[in-house]
Amino acid sequence: MSGDLVVRPVGRRALLVELPDAERTGALHAELLRRRAAGTLPPVAEIVPGARTVLLDGVPEPAALARQLADWDVPLAPPADGDVVTVPVVYDGPDLSDVAALWGVAEDEVGALHSSYTYRVAFCGFAPGFGYLTGLPEELHVPRRATPRTRVPAGAVALAGPYSAVYPRATPGGWQIIGTMPDPRPLWDPSRERAALLAPGTQVRYQPMPRGSAPDPAPQSPEGLDVPRSQSAADRSSDGEER
Repeated sequence: MSGDLVVRPVGRRALLVELPDAERTGALHAELLRRRAAGTLPPVAEIVPGARTVLLDGVPEPAALARQLADWDVPLAPPADGDVVTVPVVYDGPDLSDVAALWGVAEDEVGALHSSYTYRVAFCGFAPGFGYLTGLPEELHVPRRATPRTRVPAGAVALAGPYSAVYPRATPGGWQIIGTMPDPRPLWDPSRERAALLAPGTQVRYQPMPRGSAPDPAPQSPEGLDVPRSQSAADRSSDGEER
């Protein structure tokens, strides 16, 4: 993988790994988590993925780890295993017809198509609990809206470029809104050990719900799901923008 990445020192005890695209970034992040779980990763306090970077903070011997990274054999596709969070969605978004036209399907087919994939949280940013989910094939990528909205409601399920996301709070935004999560409160709960439901590396499935659904069911996540130390930093955006 040496030709695909650039490793830069950050201060005395951190490394910033730069990669050429989101796919390789996701693959490296998955490999780091796998090695940490297996006990074969050298000490790293925090692992914070971005769109095309991975920050490794709290590294006692950064130079030694940088040399190791260059020799790793990293599978390009992250392994599809581990816990899955299910997010209920009512497909009633104001941009549903535009997305249907871009996809070449009927409006009532958008939900079935969008929910047929398993997604992975590539990184977090923009707002606390806002996860950027990858997993849509390239032919279903859609552009941002030409004119952003001044307010996108909490729970909006939206698309932009290669990403899908659920807005954890009301904010401005320019993504294409295709649906609504009936109760978005679990997306960000500071009282939990892991405040963000959709942390980097988490697999996500969308569950279509009928229109007019009450705020139940809440997102389903496995009991006892541990929170990596990287979450505290991963929920902070590097540039504060929605992208």
